[in-house]
Amino acid sequence: MQTRLSITLAQLNPHLGNVAANLDRLKDARASAMANGADIIVTPEMYLAGYPCDDLVLRDDFMADLAAGIDALAALTADGGPAIIVGAPYADHSSGKKEIFNSAFVLDEGRILGRRDKVNLPNYGVFDDKRNFTAGPMPGPIMVRGLRLGLPICEDVWTPDVIECLAESGAEMIVALNASPFEPGKTDRRVAHVVARAVEAEMPVVYVNMVGGQDELVYDGGSFAINQGGKLACHLPSFSEALVPLEVKRGQDGKFELIGQVTPPDEGMAALYRGLMLGLRDYVQKNGFPGVVLGLSGGIDSALVAAIAADALGPEQVHAVMMPSPYTSQESLDDAADLAARYGFRLDQVSIGPAMKAMDEILAEQFADTAAGIAEENIQSRLRGLVLMGISNKHGPMVLATGNKSEYAAGYSTLYGDMCGGFAPLKDVWKTQVFDLCRWRNSHLPRGAAGPEGEVIPLRVIEKPPSAELRPDQKDTDSLPPYDQLDAIMIALCEEMVDIDTIVGRGFDRHDVARASQLLVRAEYKRFQAAPGPKMTPRAFGRDRRFPLTSGFDPLHTLRSKERS
Repeated sequence: MQTRLSITLAQLNPHLGNVAANLDRLKDARASAMANGADIIVTPEMYLAGYPCDDLVLRDDFMADLAAGIDALAALTADGGPAIIVGAPYADHSSGKKEIFNSAFVLDEGRILGRRDKVNLPNYGVFDDKRNFTAGPMPGPIMVRGLRLGLPICEDVWTPDVIECLAESGAEMIVALNASPFEPGKTDRRVAHVVARAVEAEMPVVYVNMVGGQDELVYDGGSFAINQGGKLACHLPSFSEALVPLEVKRGQDGKFELIGQVTPPDEGMAALYRGLMLGLRDYVQKNGFPGVVLGLSGGIDSALVAAIAADALGPEQVHAVMMPSPYTSQESLDDAADLAARYGFRLDQVSIGPAMKAMDEILAEQFADTAAGIAEENIQSRLRGLVLMGISNKHGPMVLATGNKSEYAAGYSTLYGDMCGGFAPLKDVWKTQVFDLCRWRNSHLPRGAAGPEGEVIPLRVIEKPPSAELRPDQKDTDSLPPYDQLDAIMIALCEEMVDIDTIVGRGFDRHDVARASQLLVRAEYKRFQAAPGPKMTPRAFGRDRRFPLTSGFDPLHTLRSKERS
């Protein structure tokens, strides 16, 4: 190989299932890389298809589109420009039965030089690779532009076995294709694993990660490269596409040095906020919605959802509706108007008072001789959902649900009411984080945000006690423990999966823990019907945390508890 070589890391955002669009985007990226003198361009895992495809890979027509796309890319490389290393699924019929592999293709000289298949198929958390994919054999390196490259795929770099095999079979450098979704702290874990592989194998490792939102998953990019001794050589931006050259130098001693730009990753509230923006923007745009509509109550949750939507899509694509009832305070009306004015998005007012009176008349016989209570409160919420869905059906914007993870965990939400919507941006954001995100946004303009700088969320919205305003003087704490206590208990129950005794042992009141546990179990059926929302925590409701709807397990009366008593 020559002493210098340039590899372009193509941190791209695919549209799952849209092979033609992904193909065109990669062609454009390659043309740009070629103009900058690149020898090789590398995409993330499963780029040409998008990831995760789930059962879409079982369709022969989809797999035929992918095969044609690979052939088209291979033919493109006859022009003498950069070789292409691209991730895509592959259907193999050579064994007499159809086997589908998660593969990395090497394309150069107008043809397919080789293919390597993913060995370690993850089957935990949000991953179901073993459902549809066949594990590939232990791989050897492949020669690309005079360099013997090992091409592991995502999970293959999280354990030593595949990299060890590649090192023993003569690989000189590792280029790993990845589709690793975001969660807090994961950047450090990725780098730690890759540093370990680089040190163990005594060779550089390049980690190319996907970026973009796909249903409940958000891929944060942050691709990077590690030199042989474990030192960071390159780091790409978080939550945005990037085409970045990585220079590969071979010294006289035969060792390689990688040189590239280093952009620090987003961390903390910045990462959480930008992840929510990306997840919402891609869900709306990739599904072809012209914008979003949401109920703006004057409370903190809908304020944050409106802010994220305006930052992600632009204020002109956000339509907010204030739907007051007789219990809505003037303060809430003023706060909603203030927020809309600061961002510049449309705010309309539609009173549900007349509809409430109509429902009282319609249900008078059914509700006779009963005291007003939760049923009447929920009717208000459902009337608001009806208004929003009517606007959505008439004009096309997608309805955003505004509930947070604390409310979804406790069931403090109304089916077909405030849970109504096509996407729930805060579904995996705890209430305490909602407050933190609002304060952070008032002090920071997120990179790529379309909204204004400065204090965009009125302080009164952040500081006033949370209330659904469905009855006079209602406060959330009438029905729930304070959110700082509730969140700590629910995080232990939902994300750590610990039992009641363990949480009580941490100093929490047994009654509060037992009550939270009961609320969590009873609301399972609600969460099953909830809109999707972006995964932001280690264990999100939906694709990640899965519990049966019908279960006789009672955490308050386990066999262990009975034995103690």
